Amino acid sequence: MIYKKDANFPYPLLTNTSSSYQGCNFVLDVSLEENSENYRFEINYEMDSKFILELLQSKHAQLVLVIQSKDNKFFNLKLGERYIEISKSRISLSKRTNIQLLIQAKEEISFVKNEDLSPFYDALKDEIVVPKHSILGFSNCVIFEGSNNKPLELFEKRVNPNIKSDIKIELGSETIVIQYKKEELQFSDFPMSNTLNNHYIYMGLQKALYRFIVTHSEDGESVDLEQLDHPEDGLDFKLYTLMKKKMVQELNVENMDEVICLISDKILDKHANAIKGLYQNEN
Repeated sequence: MIYKKDANFPYPLLTNTSSSYQGCNFVLDVSLEENSENYRFEINYEMDSKFILELLQSKHAQLVLVIQSKDNKFFNLKLGERYIEISKSRISLSKRTNIQLLIQAKEEISFVKNEDLSPFYDALKDEIVVPKHSILGFSNCVIFEGSNNKPLELFEKRVNPNIKSDIKIELGSETIVIQYKKEELQFSDFPMSNTLNNHYIYMGLQKALYRFIVTHSEDGESVDLEQLDHPEDGLDFKLYTLMKKKMVQELNVENMDEVICLISDKILDKHANAIKGLYQNEN
């Protein structure tokens, strides 16, 4: 199964949100390639716990990749194994596929030598023993929209001479639509014309994320992405996926610009560099 929120376990668990471990993370990133016969999942993960790493090295614990689509599939990974190829006859990816990495005990595990735990467990860890097959930790959940590993299409651009302003940004069911009164406003005759439009992209992301906050927050100001179920709206789901991939845990009015910087790969820096490039070419 996929663990999307911290579940109640009777022992310390290694996750990205639990306070059981001190300064330890378990971060997963997955990319997907495919041909006519196979899916290939490229797997990258970071795990900071020395105790857990030693259990994996000694084969007292096992990495398990969980792929949740139309059903749940489990695949054991060796430590250091960075990809897995799966025949399309064995697995079918739905519109929304969730992938997570688990750590499972292969035998009874004592926590007496676990020095990675928070100080709360100093007087208790001698008594902590977890049974065989127990889950010792789980990573973040990576979400794919179908088997397409290309970046999610977020924007549409249109020329509409009937709008009353030079630029009009609308939020559609699947995309952010930028309408231009005149084609010249797209800088289509210039090199790097797409990059020169990045300030409009930024404006569109601001508008979309503000609506995301209003729609999904209880107070109209902040959204806890760790507690939020997958949005049903297509555009909101794409924004949610991008934010989760960049490990954004909270979106609010104050950090919106920081979030845009993360999910857009610093588009304003690229815009500024494009302007500098035009200036240098002229001189």
